[in-house]
Amino acid sequence: MLRQALRTAVALLVATLVWLPSLHLFFARNQHDAFVDRGIAPRTSELAARQIQTLLGGPTSELGAQHQASGEWDFMGRTYVAWSLANMALRDPQAKASYLEKMDKIISETLAVEKDNGFQYFLLPYWRARPFVANPPRSIFVDGEIALMLALRRLVDDNPEDKRALEERVSVITERMSSGPVASAESYPDECWTFCNAVALAALTVSDVLDGTDHSPLARRWIETAKAKLTDAKTGLLVSRYAYDGTVMEGPEGSTLWMVIHALAVVDPAFARDQYEKAKSELAGSILGFGYAAEWPAEAKGHADIDSGPVIPLLDVSAGSSGLALVAAKTFDDEPYFTKLVTTLDFAAFPIRERGTLRYAAGNQVGDAVLLYAMALGPAWHEVERRKR
Repeated sequence: MLRQALRTAVALLVATLVWLPSLHLFFARNQHDAFVDRGIAPRTSELAARQIQTLLGGPTSELGAQHQASGEWDFMGRTYVAWSLANMALRDPQAKASYLEKMDKIISETLAVEKDNGFQYFLLPYWRARPFVANPPRSIFVDGEIALMLALRRLVDDNPEDKRALEERVSVITERMSSGPVASAESYPDECWTFCNAVALAALTVSDVLDGTDHSPLARRWIETAKAKLTDAKTGLLVSRYAYDGTVMEGPEGSTLWMVIHALAVVDPAFARDQYEKAKSELAGSILGFGYAAEWPAEAKGHADIDSGPVIPLLDVSAGSSGLALVAAKTFDDEPYFTKLVTTLDFAAFPIRERGTLRYAAGNQVGDAVLLYAMALGPAWHEVERRKR
């Protein structure tokens, strides 16, 4: 009896050792179709169909629950989808009109909500804890992402109405960032985020190629200041959060850094590339073919928040960092890492396909919107670089 039990245990151990390294093969798929600038990959179409259904199909309990959980999620769920549609319109010119129609609805509804409720509607409740340093109060989080929506809309197909709206946002962003002690504007009272200021710089860069303006001096000032004052000494990575005067409040975190890298890729490609390589060294990893991204570097631990989501102990892996790592990997054509991340997504996030749509049960609308953007991005930044040249 003992001998039989021992044989069974050994057989199970051997089977496990053989099976585990092959597990990822059941979920790994070639992702090359997401890395070309023409055509829409099937996964991208499925994700987009679900997002359009959710955002434009009328009031849904999902959106209401998302806003209750986080005004930021409500806002970013809109902006990431709009940015995705711009890239999809560039990928598929024959369907451009359809994509732009949907993008215009998202933009107009977002602007209407902001007008009716104020920019604070899209912030977390702690914005009430203290006053903004700069007056009148504004958030570069809201201004920057709306500006990028408008700029990408015009990049695909320009129109006078969006031009006027973008010029207004650009003027505000430029004034706020230029007057800040570290070339940054507040996202929350006396709180600046590299995420938000980098997105704002990307919007200024796109507006420059559209209108012949030049905000590169402000961009250079921000980057030089960031290198000198907003970089973690141990890792060389940009910090995530700092006071209006530049006092660091929180070090590097993946759920911020990967998006910063993507935004800066169109502002200063060399600096963004350097940050990407450092971030991969500190945060990226894979186990048996499954990719992941940690939330913090090993030598610069932080604390979990609503952006990072649940963090797996020991590895410090977070859904926020791993999801946005897809955005950065795609930006720098890192197909091997991107493919490993998608393999993990399909294994652990429980994809649900229904009538031509795709969502992930382990996430929410904004998480799926980020994934859509990761799948769709590419053509917009390439078009900006083409026009720069």
